[in-house]
Amino acid sequence: MIDSLHTFHIPVMGIGYSVDTPIRIAPFGISSVISLVDDHLLEKIRKYYAAEYGLPYVKISKDEADGRAKRISAYLDIVHEIVQKKMEEIKKQPFFENNNKRKYFDLLPESAILKKKYNQLIEMECGKERDALEKDLTRSMRSGSIDVNIMVTVDRTHFDKNGNPLGQEFTDAKAGLRGYANSCLESSIVFSAGINQRLYSYMSKFRDFYRDKMGRIKKRIVLKVSDFRSALVQGKFLAKKGLEVYEFRIESGLNCGGHTFASNGILLPTLLKEFKEKRSRLAAEFKPLIQKYYRKMGWEYPESAMKNHPLITVQGGIGIHGEVRRLTEDFGMDLTGWASPFLLVPETTCVDNSTRELLRRARGEDLYLSDVSPLNIFFNNVRGTGSELWTRKKVMERRPGSPCQKHFLVSNTEFTEKPICLASRKYQAAKLKAIEDMEISSDEKAKLIEKVVVKTCLCDHLGNGALIALGIAEEQNAPQSICPGPNIEWFNRFYTLKEMVDHIYGRRPSLVSSKRPHMFAKEIVMYVDYFEKQIANSSYTPKEIKTLLDFKKNLEEGLDFCLEIAQKPPYPGENLASLSSCVEQQRRRLATLYTRFKKNIPLDFNIESGSDNPTLKRVV
Repeated sequence: MIDSLHTFHIPVMGIGYSVDTPIRIAPFGISSVISLVDDHLLEKIRKYYAAEYGLPYVKISKDEADGRAKRISAYLDIVHEIVQKKMEEIKKQPFFENNNKRKYFDLLPESAILKKKYNQLIEMECGKERDALEKDLTRSMRSGSIDVNIMVTVDRTHFDKNGNPLGQEFTDAKAGLRGYANSCLESSIVFSAGINQRLYSYMSKFRDFYRDKMGRIKKRIVLKVSDFRSALVQGKFLAKKGLEVYEFRIESGLNCGGHTFASNGILLPTLLKEFKEKRSRLAAEFKPLIQKYYRKMGWEYPESAMKNHPLITVQGGIGIHGEVRRLTEDFGMDLTGWASPFLLVPETTCVDNSTRELLRRARGEDLYLSDVSPLNIFFNNVRGTGSELWTRKKVMERRPGSPCQKHFLVSNTEFTEKPICLASRKYQAAKLKAIEDMEISSDEKAKLIEKVVVKTCLCDHLGNGALIALGIAEEQNAPQSICPGPNIEWFNRFYTLKEMVDHIYGRRPSLVSSKRPHMFAKEIVMYVDYFEKQIANSSYTPKEIKTLLDFKKNLEEGLDFCLEIAQKPPYPGENLASLSSCVEQQRRRLATLYTRFKKNIPLDFNIESGSDNPTLKRVV
């Protein structure tokens, strides 16, 4: 069951760029996602909005017991209060005037029942019938969902004043979950960046994640997944605890913003095809487990919920309405997610002027897959950010690294007992000294040094843009990082919310050039680029060789399927011609890379041929 007025949502963007997006656009019925990584950032922005709307504010100090959860709850509650306040103001406005009430209905998709009723209203003559419809429409108006996101693997352990680890319930992810669970929100929580079974088990402590007697779930679960097997495994784990997945959110492994989680060569169309063919298995395998848990707890599972199935949605690189139709009509996706284009919509996102202008001017060569993340996960980036300039300056001053005041991304114990961050001064100083002491060539040292000093403080830098935009921080003291998807290349000016929404729904001339390659074509190029990078970094161990062979096989199968798609009639504005030419070009490039790869395989290994599943055979 789709509980959404619009057919798209706005996913999380960085730590700060969608931090107040619900305040901006939820009163127009559009759903969006707030990151829960940085509770200190949320506290600063709560103080700002409390003053802006004349609401009470009492600081939750850094050292307060369970402070992280309390700060998150307090921020989410104030966002909810502001959204409801703005919603009521819009509802009170009259129809037939150029105001936000008209904007609310103008933005709705033509397929929405509310939009159809509104279209009837504007054609009606004055009278009791029109008055009754006005009241009905006003009562039916509701805000977009204020959703939240937790990166489940960012789950730092906290310590007391004596250096002893606090209980498991105080790790970052669990405290974030608790903060959301204790908030007044009725919305969704999105789990991304992996699997955290302890976190999933912890959800069972909160009744709001289960159905009430009316069949309603106050706090819904959304899993961002990279393949069908992951969806099935995670869904079953949750179902055994009576927890239902409301939505599986599929994202392109590379053609997206932020951190990337590349599949082993399995392209997005292949993933979507598998979900389309197997989606009935999800509810069929989950429902019995969920009902069993409800019986064990002595709860009644509502009959009305038996027909509910998890939504399947997709995001990553979508750029035009024709692609939306491909995803929804050919692959059966229920909704789509649009992120990076909204970075150029000032009404929607919290981006400082310098960074927004940088994005407006960005071209293909400015957008790249970077190594800047302390998590050692590739991170989509744009050249020339304040963060990049600040990081270079510190290296030139021979003071590489950041102070590391927030510690969200600590993970390394190479030089310390407690984990520290790869972007911290402490780690980089120790690592650079270790490299200097190595007996290797100066060229090898230079390469190793670059891998160290390129890491940037995402904890601070991904939130600074929001603080600058709201006037909380000064740009010269707050370097900004941003993580757009490559799709931003084709959006080259600032847009109104209405322009972008009309573009998504195909109600206006396209905002992007007809030369823009198909989203599937862009992903293909990125995956072949990634294959090339993996070959260059390979040590040619048996495991790495096998992984690369599987990658090539999966990618070739994906290319074949994309060629099938390219032979179909295009939807309006959909550049399918670019897909067929891309497949042929990248197939040749992949063959060249594979030839180079085979030459470097050790002589005591042969690649078994003539099999659908390439394996390695050691030559004795």
